[in-house]
Amino acid sequence: MTRSTPVSLPTDDVPVLPNWPVLAQRALPDENASDALAARLAAALQPGETLLLSGALGAGKTHIARALIRAWTGRADEPVPSPTFTLVQTYDTPKGEVWHADLYRLADPQELLELGLDDALGAALCLIEWPDRMAPDWPDAYLLHLERQADDTRQATLYGRDDQPPAARLTKALSE
Repeated sequence: MTRSTPVSLPTDDVPVLPNWPVLAQRALPDENASDALAARLAAALQPGETLLLSGALGAGKTHIARALIRAWTGRADEPVPSPTFTLVQTYDTPKGEVWHADLYRLADPQELLELGLDDALGAALCLIEWPDRMAPDWPDAYLLHLERQADDTRQATLYGRDDQPPAARLTKALSE
């Protein structure tokens, strides 16, 4: 994980993250568009990579994570419960292990050590909702910020360093 300046938790829909540039944006007019984006992201991501999912309550973070996990496993009926109360759900797949974390209930970034998330980063595919709770210790990752629009559609914005190999794959997934 890389150190950055400590941040407070957001009070609005603006992501709080290290100084990462915007790589791509995509409108998501409905759930089918969100599912299709998640499938493209699943095809683009590799074991050992991390995708942070941010946005206000109801923005669609868990929906994207569920659809991505189902696409990654190749099983449309894969049960994918929200990890809001368990904090982490793991999935063994032929492509490698998937960790789905929801950090909403964390009060202190030190609690991450108890979850074992440090061990998963760099080894498993990690999907982390509410990544602001990790600050100031951001992992090497990409962030998909979901913003709910007035008409109940979503805007997806991908942030990350464009000098890393996943950048081109993830940017293409949003552009297709």
